[in-house]
Amino acid sequence: MGPSREYAMRRSIIALMLAAGALAVGAGVASAASLVSAKKLELNVDEKKVEEERKALWDKLGGWCAIKEWHPAVAACDESKEGDDTFRTLTLKDGGKIKEKLLDRGAMSYRYSIVESPLPVKNYEAQFSVTPDDDDLDEINVVWSSTYDAADGKEDKEARSTIDGIFKAGIDSIKATYGKKDDDDKK
Repeated sequence: MGPSREYAMRRSIIALMLAAGALAVGAGVASAASLVSAKKLELNVDEKKVEEERKALWDKLGGWCAIKEWHPAVAACDESKEGDDTFRTLTLKDGGKIKEKLLDRGAMSYRYSIVESPLPVKNYEAQFSVTPDDDDLDEINVVWSSTYDAADGKEDKEARSTIDGIFKAGIDSIKATYGKKDDDDKK
């Protein structure tokens, strides 16, 4: 890897961690959540079609229940409403269930929290987005980041390992399905 590519990779990793930190501050949980997980995939596209390619990718990945199409652990997703709030219940292939609440939706992003789950986390908030790359005009980024704490009686290491594993499996699946001439995904 050349010096300029290494510098760009470092900038991307720093930007990813700053985005995850901004998520925590924006969500008002900066003082509560102590752990951060993030996974980023850079996909090379035709520089002249970045917005078109980004929209097409978002159309495939960005639906509230589209996760069942790209995450290998998710067997089913059921969307529901409770008043003005939107939820999804993920049924995992091992039979577990995770209920999540949609907190905010952007043009090509959404932010959510976990309401109920068997995962070893609490105070979990995450964001999933498809964005143009800030320094490579021929790349788009798929970014999944979260802030959380270990659940009561659980160790930080277990919580981080679980969330990192979930993110890795999801991003790896996206890479295998939609990746073109992409770079290695960033941790």
